[in-house]
Amino acid sequence: MLDRSCRLELTPRRGRVTRVLLMLAIVMSLPLAVMADEGHNEPEMTPVTSKTTWDFDKGQLLEDAKSADVDDDGNRSASVRGTVKTVYSDGVTREDPAAFSITIDKDGKAGNVSVTVGPELDTGTTAWMLTSTALVLLMVPGLAMFYGGLVRTKNVLGTMMHSFAAMAIIGVLWAVCGFAMAFGKDIAGGWLGWDSGLMFLRNIDDSISGGLPDLVFAMFQGKFAIITPALIAGAFAERVRFRGYCVFIALWFLIVYAPLCHSVWASDGYLYNKGAIDFAGGTVVHISAGVSGLVAALYLGARRGYPQTAMHPNNLVMTLIGVGLLWVGWFGFNAGSAVASGVKTAQALTVTQVAAAAGALGWILIEALHHRKATSLGMASGILAGLVAITPAAGSVTVVGAVVLGLLSSGLCYGAILMKNKLGYDDTLDVFGIHGVAGMAGAVLLTFFIRASEKPDSLASQLFVQIEGVVITIVGAAIVTIVLLVLIERTLGLKMSDDEQRSGMDHELHGEHGYGLLNLN
Repeated sequence: MLDRSCRLELTPRRGRVTRVLLMLAIVMSLPLAVMADEGHNEPEMTPVTSKTTWDFDKGQLLEDAKSADVDDDGNRSASVRGTVKTVYSDGVTREDPAAFSITIDKDGKAGNVSVTVGPELDTGTTAWMLTSTALVLLMVPGLAMFYGGLVRTKNVLGTMMHSFAAMAIIGVLWAVCGFAMAFGKDIAGGWLGWDSGLMFLRNIDDSISGGLPDLVFAMFQGKFAIITPALIAGAFAERVRFRGYCVFIALWFLIVYAPLCHSVWASDGYLYNKGAIDFAGGTVVHISAGVSGLVAALYLGARRGYPQTAMHPNNLVMTLIGVGLLWVGWFGFNAGSAVASGVKTAQALTVTQVAAAAGALGWILIEALHHRKATSLGMASGILAGLVAITPAAGSVTVVGAVVLGLLSSGLCYGAILMKNKLGYDDTLDVFGIHGVAGMAGAVLLTFFIRASEKPDSLASQLFVQIEGVVITIVGAAIVTIVLLVLIERTLGLKMSDDEQRSGMDHELHGEHGYGLLNLN
């Protein structure tokens, strides 16, 4: 007699304030309207089971049990994998993986065979992915500290609020509809997915794929979605209204991030099927954020007094702590993207560490040659440049490649910041100069450092695909960003007035002071 501890179920896959509320309501109502419309459909009927059969090696199960170690109660137990085949009365047949277990007591008597239907949970992978999810989330307050230390005293809270607002807004949107758009079945030629069953993560509440609960994967990916628009905020720091920023990142997430994520990481995405390599977000995260930040900085114009007035960082100690948290969190960012706990995970973690160190070293050497002294801000910038450059390449390149990418990214980003100073545009915290430039460098140059066991048949073809991915990301992010900026600036208003900038974001927008000091520099 079989003790069936199993599930055999079908899993179906008056003014500006008013305008702010209206736009947010529109953003939030779209997925809800789709779900409400589905409520008019007739519910699916579960067919009646007519026959269920189990396929597993009974002899092997008994042999394994007899040779197993004895537990504290004197019993021996074993488990084997097999399948459960269910035939329904309407002719539908379903096969599910299952685990079959048996226990032999101390007297040698075999008990009943029990079966648990469903994919086997890989506890090692699950534990690592839970850790990685927490590490990537840690990067968001790390980013807030990094950015917060670089702005002036009167803007520190407003700047940090940009990161925390992304945690709130994108955190909700991802669960409501973002995951469904990014990893649902393709509906737009590889550029957008949709699965209404994934709204509010309903259909993955208890499902497992590849040994990992789908909810863990969804939450891991959700942290990428949160930090990407938060990165953009550094480009227009110290001069945007909070309400306009909130609407901007919500719309940018829906129109830029979700489609790009689907294209690069979903199994039916356009760039994924082209063979583009982006292990952890060179295009999806860093290039898209860097380019959007550059467009925003150019459109909105410079801060009041820039560049004539010196605008020194208020707290480089906080900036260094922030970049330290980013470095630690990046291990989850990159190594977690293996979605496993094995050799690939170790490779990604190793090259992440090496590239960050090489980036820091490269910036120190450049500053030593250029200025005869190394700075803490330069060190932080070099760390970030190395981390960004290795992000798309972490699953493909060797340690040699990581060193080269780290050093090259430092040089390229240093040059990009010098060019910014010559051109005079106000990318406040060098989002394009570091994230955009290093992201492009890593996405393209990884082609020349792919480990031998993974080399493509044609490096030229792979290089073309990598460049195509970069170009598509640049063009798409730039076009959508400028449209959103124009729309929001002309409706809600986005850039702060000169008087508001003089007062500072903390006092003017939030009614607070970061340090409680009178010196607002």
